[in-house]
Amino acid sequence: MIKKVLPILLTILIPSTTAYSSNIGIDDVNVSVNQKKLVKKEKIWNCPSCSFEEKYVLEQLQEKTKITDRNALATIMGNIKQESMFIPNICEGGVRVPYKECYSGGYGLIQWTTVGRYNNLGKFCKNYGCDPSSLEGQTRYMINENIFQTQLPYFEGSGMTVSYYMNAAYRWLGWGIHGARSNYSYNYTNKFIFS
Repeated sequence: MIKKVLPILLTILIPSTTAYSSNIGIDDVNVSVNQKKLVKKEKIWNCPSCSFEEKYVLEQLQEKTKITDRNALATIMGNIKQESMFIPNICEGGVRVPYKECYSGGYGLIQWTTVGRYNNLGKFCKNYGCDPSSLEGQTRYMINENIFQTQLPYFEGSGMTVSYYMNAAYRWLGWGIHGARSNYSYNYTNKFIFS
């Protein structure tokens, strides 16, 4: 009796753009109901004029951390741009090679330079099934790396200046040359749109 009445009740109680079949089963109902769950999309910082790589990193930073401050995100992005121009398979000096073929200097998005940090990128990707030469693998490792994690509370703060966040970026990256990272960071603050 329940199987005969259930389809009729569902057509009355659950509005849908698709008609329910009269021979719908209980398992079919669960699937249909689960597919109709609405997901609330929160506003995030976007960068319409950025490259695919920049957009990906910006999205992942917001999805995988609690960073919501435009200046903090811009500072991280400006530092990555200074280090690698968002080219994941770049070895220091500009040559583009797979992870295992960068023999000296830094490698990747943030130019992992020390032997420990470089090796940990490879170990992380081996353990979690990612490619250490890829944008996705490096972004995932970057966010989870212990050195970034120690600075994350500073980036997750709110209302501070790019200069303030630049101190956390220095502790994260330990750059030797400041370069244009501040200019890049300020440029990102002007390119980001909250939507």
